[in-house]
Amino acid sequence: MALTADSTIAELLREKPESAQVLFRFGMGCLGCAIANNETIREAAQVHGVPVEEMLAALGIAEA
Repeated sequence: MALTADSTIAELLREKPESAQVLFRFGMGCLGCAIANNETIREAAQVHGVPVEEMLAALGIAEA
């Protein structure tokens, strides 16, 4: 599966479990909560005030 900004946090963690450390650095501490199942990387970046491009680069995901 190709990860994009519109992939959910849950999909990201299934594909790249090591990305949890990156998300923690951005202040995302609730990676196992119900919201993570449906929240996209783009939405998470927005909620946490992080430019989506910055988050994608840190996660090693090419912006589509």
